[in-house]
Amino acid sequence: MARLKPVPFLQAAPLALILVFFLLIPMFVLVVVSFFDYDSVQIIPAFQLTNYTDVLGSAVTWRTYLNTFRFTVIVWAVTVVLGFTVAYVLAFEIRSRTTQMVLFLVCTVPFLTSNIIRMISWIPFLGREGLLNSALLKLGLIHQPLEFLLFSDFAVVLAYTHLYALFMVTPIFNTMMRIDRRLLEAALDNGAGWWRTITTVVLPLSKSGIAIGSIFVVTMVMGDFVTVRLMSGGQSASVGLMISNQISLLQYPAACANAVVLLAIVLMMIGAILRIVDIRKEL
Repeated sequence: MARLKPVPFLQAAPLALILVFFLLIPMFVLVVVSFFDYDSVQIIPAFQLTNYTDVLGSAVTWRTYLNTFRFTVIVWAVTVVLGFTVAYVLAFEIRSRTTQMVLFLVCTVPFLTSNIIRMISWIPFLGREGLLNSALLKLGLIHQPLEFLLFSDFAVVLAYTHLYALFMVTPIFNTMMRIDRRLLEAALDNGAGWWRTITTVVLPLSKSGIAIGSIFVVTMVMGDFVTVRLMSGGQSASVGLMISNQISLLQYPAACANAVVLLAIVLMMIGAILRIVDIRKEL
């Protein structure tokens, strides 16, 4: 029997310790506390299923999860289309490698500021007397301000798209840059048009980038709570916002139960993505 060499284990030990202390142990504590009881002033260590029955048996909670899932699907669809389009233009329409990198860096400039600042910047633009409504009124395209632009589901989706579109653009762009340009030339030489070349050559070869970007977008939207709170004006809810409210009310076991359920749902969604696209095989 071959002897196991200790060097690989020593090399992996620092990362393993980080994962244990900052991922596995917090997750274990989260699951344990989710079974505890609580009152207005304290957490009571006692194994019970009350928190989970409250989560799974509440119609309000189910509507909140469905609303979060709805936001996730819409934002995912928008970012996929936007990310694929931007990545395609950068990878195939821009010939100069220097211009590609410069334009890509331009896309990252808004990310030099915090998410809160980028969200707040939409308020004076989308408000009832904001720049967009004022411009539309002066052009005579509308006769009264558009109310749905701000503090609505539209504003939430717009902010999500603004915040997370780059997380879809980057992996798709990296995948497209590895596509052999001769494949596109061969498709065109064999009579495939522009659209057929995209659907039969570029899109299949970009599946891994789309999958990676989808994982980023899905996990961040499902767990986000600040965007819904600020951009909906309190008119929409999400699971992250519900958990945040429970923490502010010191309902830690209930918040942990919701977090465990949310984590399970996110992991199932990621698992579904990985079943559709084998990222390790594609890369």
